[in-house]
Amino acid sequence: MAPKSLNNKVMDPKRIQDIRRRFKVTQEDFAHMVGVTFSTVNRWENGKSRPNRIAQRILAGLEKKIQR
Repeated sequence: MAPKSLNNKVMDPKRIQDIRRRFKVTQEDFAHMVGVTFSTVNRWENGKSRPNRIAQRILAGLEKKIQR
C-alpha cells in the first residue's frame, strides 16, 4: 500500500466544519462549492457519512486555498 501524505488524511467532521467556517459560508453555500447537497454536508459534519474520494480531493483543495 502506498504511503499517505498528510494532506490526504481522512476528512473528519471537525475538519470539514473548520474548512466551511473559514470560508464563512452556510452549509448550503458550502454544498454548492463542493458540488453536493446541503444534506450531504450536514451528514459529513455530523459524522453520519464521509466524503467519497472525489469530494475529499475537492475539500483538500479548498483547505489549501485557505492556507495561502
